[in-house]
Amino acid sequence: MSALRLVTRSVLRTRSLATAYKGSFRGYAEVPSDKIRLSLTVPHQSIYESVDVVQVNLPATSGDLGVLANHVPSIEELKAGVIDVVEETGTTKQFFVSGGFAIVQPGSLLSINAVEAYPVEDFSAEAVRTQLAEAQRNATSGSEIDQVEAKIEMEVLEALAAVAK
Repeated sequence: MSALRLVTRSVLRTRSLATAYKGSFRGYAEVPSDKIRLSLTVPHQSIYESVDVVQVNLPATSGDLGVLANHVPSIEELKAGVIDVVEETGTTKQFFVSGGFAIVQPGSLLSINAVEAYPVEDFSAEAVRTQLAEAQRNATSGSEIDQVEAKIEMEVLEALAAVAK
């Protein structure tokens, strides 16, 4: 069989497959689920997984973001702040993250990969205020590197102080 005939057959086969698949793909808006499948992980473990989540509020660097079922696929960088998870039962779970990424995928799948994440109830408001005061003192004294580190620490602690009870 000549090489030209093999190439011709290959092209015809490819065109017929493309024609067969044309129109058979589903769009994002056709997903029937009204729930979000959520996965919140840190490098060493999974913190939270659920299939009955109604809404997730994220502290994105571009601004706070609410994710519902059938949200447009996107990738968001997270800043230090609180993730609110609203479950189907109406209960809300809150997790403090120091940063990371949220990936919204087709099929109402939300994956949150954080550097650090902890339930908000694990923090003491008094301890946070004490550490914040220390970071504020360090931001005005010491070397330039110490001052920059203290300002980053202040940003994280201020976000945490807003929700710690």
